[in-house]
Amino acid sequence: MHQADFADLDAFTAVAHARGFRGAASVRNVSASSLSEAVRRLEARLGVRLLNRTTRSVTPTEAGQKLLDRLTPALADVALALDEVNAFRDSPTGTLRLNVPSVVARVTLPAMLPRFMALHPGITVEVTAEDTFIDVLAAGFDAGVRYDERMEKDMIAVPLAGPQRFVVVGAPAYFAVHGRPGHPREVLDHACIRHRFASGVTHPWEFEKAGEVIRISPTGPLISTSIDLELRACLAGVGLIATFEEFVAEDLAAGRLESVLGDWLPPFTGPLLYYPSRRHMPAPLRAFVDFVKGERAAGNW
Repeated sequence: MHQADFADLDAFTAVAHARGFRGAASVRNVSASSLSEAVRRLEARLGVRLLNRTTRSVTPTEAGQKLLDRLTPALADVALALDEVNAFRDSPTGTLRLNVPSVVARVTLPAMLPRFMALHPGITVEVTAEDTFIDVLAAGFDAGVRYDERMEKDMIAVPLAGPQRFVVVGAPAYFAVHGRPGHPREVLDHACIRHRFASGVTHPWEFEKAGEVIRISPTGPLISTSIDLELRACLAGVGLIATFEEFVAEDLAAGRLESVLGDWLPPFTGPLLYYPSRRHMPAPLRAFVDFVKGERAAGNW
């Protein structure tokens, strides 16, 4: 097999798994046109169409699916063989691709990644921050981060940070005019600023105390997908927000915001790093997992 043949086969599997040229190009950090040319070259050499292309999707043909089923484990074995050699380096090289919620990218990773990258200068860390649930492995990521949701089968979960908590906060000027809720149900009488996730969902606010759980869907003048806009509106006295305590820690410490209903908002389990429970891990991922475990053992979070 020529080197060009191998590269074209690899390009085909990337496009087929991503179900699109743009998605595969994003994962591989190459241009979509180069992947398209590689697939056309492979189809011409084999004399058979491998992918059905429409304006909305790219899917394997019957022949393409049969080839994909054979190639996927074979290319995985090649990658593992190369990675086993990589493990003998003093410091592994390669790319670590992580899919994380936006709060983790904003709060957890900024303090963690510089230390990791200083220990492993040969590793490039690629972080995609999004708040939608996807199959991170099918999308080409090495690992993902989630909160305490149900994990897929055959996944290992490692704590990435310590417990966190939500807080309900407002500006002193708001409380001076509207008063403070003394019970979660009284939040319904207040102007609230709500967050809409990329999925389109606006989650209810959840409170818990002594085994009693209360979920409410507050109303208010602003709904946004931007936490920065929500925070600025809250500081301006528009209404209350419920958000991660880390997002508003400086404003709380400075007195620009004040919290309410703290006894109804207990801590919850922090983010979990999850990855497949396979015997061989890519060297960059193994290095990161070992680093995370070491940080926890050292009491750094």
